[in-house]
Amino acid sequence: MVSVKTRFWILIALVTISGFSQGMLLPLLAIILEQGGVSSSVNGLHATGLYVGVLLASPFMEKPMRKYGFKPVIIVGGMLVFISLALFPFWEALWFWFILRMMVGIGDHMLHFGTQTWITTTAAKETRGRNIAYYGLFFGLGFALGPLMTRLLSVNEALPFLISAVLSMLVWSSMFFVRNKWPEQDSGTVTAATSVGRFVQTGKIAWVALLPGFAFGFLEASLHSIFPIYGLRIGHDVNILSLIIPCFAAGSLITQLPLGILSDRFGRKAILLFVLVGGTGCFIFTAFLETSVLALFITFTIAGMFVGSLFSLGISYMTDLLPEPLLPAGNIMVGITFSLGSISGPFLGGIYLELFPGTSFFYLIIVILLLIIGAIYFQKDKQIAMK
Repeated sequence: MVSVKTRFWILIALVTISGFSQGMLLPLLAIILEQGGVSSSVNGLHATGLYVGVLLASPFMEKPMRKYGFKPVIIVGGMLVFISLALFPFWEALWFWFILRMMVGIGDHMLHFGTQTWITTTAAKETRGRNIAYYGLFFGLGFALGPLMTRLLSVNEALPFLISAVLSMLVWSSMFFVRNKWPEQDSGTVTAATSVGRFVQTGKIAWVALLPGFAFGFLEASLHSIFPIYGLRIGHDVNILSLIIPCFAAGSLITQLPLGILSDRFGRKAILLFVLVGGTGCFIFTAFLETSVLALFITFTIAGMFVGSLFSLGISYMTDLLPEPLLPAGNIMVGITFSLGSISGPFLGGIYLELFPGTSFFYLIIVILLLIIGAIYFQKDKQIAMK
C-alpha cells in the first residue's frame, strides 16, 4: 500500500481527471445541441442533468461512507463516471444523454465527497487552506483542459468522450493501491445521531460557508454551458470559444494556492469578500467588452484569478467552523449547494437569453455575485463562535 503523501496525490489526480471530464462535458454537449438546433432553454435545462444526479445521490452517501470507508465510495463513483462517458457515442438522444449526465453527476459527487472528506479530515488547521487549495488547483487544471476537447469535434464526435473515459479509468485504477480509511465516528454528545439532524446542525453552524460553493457552481456551469451559446450568437467562432472558456479555470490556477495560504493567515471571510468584489468588477468590464476576443481572453483570466478559488475557500471556511464529526455532512452540503448553483446557472442562463436577447449575459452573473457578497458581508461574527 502507498504512503500518506502518495495517497494525497492519488486523491488529487482523481480530482484532476474529474475536473477534466466535467470541463469537457458541459461545453461539448452545449455546442453539439446548439448546432443540432436545440433551443437555449432546453439546452440549459439539459445541462442541469449533471447536478440533478448530485442532488439525487447526496442524501444517501453519508451512511455508506461511515460504514464502508472512503475508498469504496471513491471507487464506485469513479467507475460510474468512466462507464457513462464511454456510453455517450452509442446513442444520440436527448433523454439518453440526460440520464448519462445524471450518472456522471452521481459518480463525480461520490468521488468528490470521498476525496474532499478524506483531505479535510486529515489536514492540519495551520495548513488547511494550502492543502485544500491544491484540491481546487488541480480540479481547476482539469477543468481548464477539458473544453479543449471540443476541438476534436471536427475529427470525430465520439473521440472526446472516449478519450475522457479512458483517462478516467486509468487514474481510477490507482485507487486500488490505497489503504482504506474511515471518517471519525460520532460520540453521540457533539453531533446529532441521525443524518438529517447532522445536516440541520451543519446548516445552522456553517451556512455562510456554503454560499461560495453555490456561487462557484453557478459561475462554472453558466460559463461552460450558456456562454458558448451566447458567444456563438454574438458572432464568435466555436474554436475561439473553446480557447476563451478555459481561461477562467486557468486564471484560478495562478492564484488558487496563494489565496489558500493568505486565507490561513488573514481569515477565510476577508479573503472571500476580496475575491468576490474583484470578480464582480471583472465581469462588469466583460459585459462592456464582450465583442472583443482579446478582451474576453483577458477578463476571463482575471475573473478566474479572483473567483476561481471560491469552491476551495468555501470548503476551508466550512472546515474551520465545524467539529470533525460533522465534516462528512458538511462536505455533502457543500456538494448540494454547489449543485444548486450549477443547476441555476444553465437554467436561469437559458431563460435569460430568451427573455433578454439584446442584453449582455454577464449582467446575470453580476447580480448573483452581488447577492452573495451581501450575504457574506452582513453575516454576524457570533455565528462563527458556535464552533
